[in-house]
Amino acid sequence: MSAILPPSERLWYKHPIDRVEGTWIAIALTWCLIMFFMMVGWHIWGDQNLSTETYRTTPERFTEKTQAMVDKYTVRTETDEKIPVVAPPPGSDVYLIARLWNFWPILELEKGKTYRLHLTALDYNHGFSLQPTNINIQMVPGFEHVVTVTPNQSGQFSIVCNEFCGIGHHQMVGRLYVK
Repeated sequence: MSAILPPSERLWYKHPIDRVEGTWIAIALTWCLIMFFMMVGWHIWGDQNLSTETYRTTPERFTEKTQAMVDKYTVRTETDEKIPVVAPPPGSDVYLIARLWNFWPILELEKGKTYRLHLTALDYNHGFSLQPTNINIQMVPGFEHVVTVTPNQSGQFSIVCNEFCGIGHHQMVGRLYVK
């Protein structure tokens, strides 16, 4: 029999399975079941699960909330575009907007304090990838994603868009400071 030609007998699936082939099918099925139950178990007992708190929003409403936070907690501006750096108090709601091709505003958080980080994209799908911690969230327009974060390291972190969003995607990098 050739792989190029059709089988000589049309009911090939009625032939008995060879022992080696059956062994590989059993190994593959067993591995699939192990992986399936590991994913379920990791979701239930794993310590890395992000919250699934998501709300519908509009760009206008989310921009208003973000602007109110920026007006209240701005400590300085940075970059040539004068992006505000906000330092909200611990326990507060922190808003971050993704839009072509930047993150706004720059956040300054305190180590060991908990914040509720609200994320959305105003125009296209964007990614929120906090480097080097490898936190990844897809930001979808029309939805406000809420993540509770407690920074455990001080330093400057990069926020990188990991969803291709157009010609300026390679420039879409934001900052997050942890004091």
